[in-house]
Amino acid sequence: MTATEKLTQGLRTFATDIAQGFFEITHNSFAILGLAVMFAVFTLTARPEWREAGEVKLISWLQTRQIALYGSDTEIDAIDRATASNPQDLPKQQAAVAFWLSKKYRVAPEPLSALVAQAYEIGIHAKLDPTLILAVMAIESGFNPFAQSPVGAQGLMQVMTQVHSDKYESFGGKLAAFDPLTNLKVGVKVLQECIARAGSTEGGLRYYVGAANTDEDGGYVEKVIAEYARLQEVAKGRSVSMTALVTQPQINSVNKETFPEKIASLLTP
Repeated sequence: MTATEKLTQGLRTFATDIAQGFFEITHNSFAILGLAVMFAVFTLTARPEWREAGEVKLISWLQTRQIALYGSDTEIDAIDRATASNPQDLPKQQAAVAFWLSKKYRVAPEPLSALVAQAYEIGIHAKLDPTLILAVMAIESGFNPFAQSPVGAQGLMQVMTQVHSDKYESFGGKLAAFDPLTNLKVGVKVLQECIARAGSTEGGLRYYVGAANTDEDGGYVEKVIAEYARLQEVAKGRSVSMTALVTQPQINSVNKETFPEKIASLLTP
């Protein structure tokens, strides 16, 4: 065997040894890594407080990285918390009501669309005309979710939070009064109870505004009924002036037999 062949064979042997050693080290490293991962999984499963602490640190690190990259503390999930929807996605009648209210009360159509959709959905379950619910909301707060009266009525439906605090318990407490959808749900519940107590819609509205035992309600019932009538016309696809006087709807009593048919007509696209 010549010197060249010996050198070549030596280099091959050297390369083979290196490759074999690298494989063994890598193989063992992956095995160790796998064991470490399994140990970590078992540990985090057995000690959930460690997992939660790790998640908090990870989220904190990701937020820090986000601030470093974008220069501000942004929240990418804010869209999920927004009370808004595209008015174009609503049925025709609901969209017409949303756009009309948006123009009259100078509120963006997107949040109003979400409220209109909820009013229609809740109205079906509560056996209340959705346009009546929206009329109450309009007169009470002008669609300001943070409105508060001198006597403590709060939110879109101007519910007396202290009086009806029990109705907010399932929503997390009294501060939920300023969540638009929660206030709407609680307000409808109160309105439903008032109408049932009075035996008529107009009487229920007097209870709702706190004027059941007086002869003067400050024109509240008249304003709600007038807005209710306008919204009914808008829902039928008719052109209605913001201040137009229209025939008052027949609401002296709650007709439970015809209500489903009436709601079905309101929901027809």
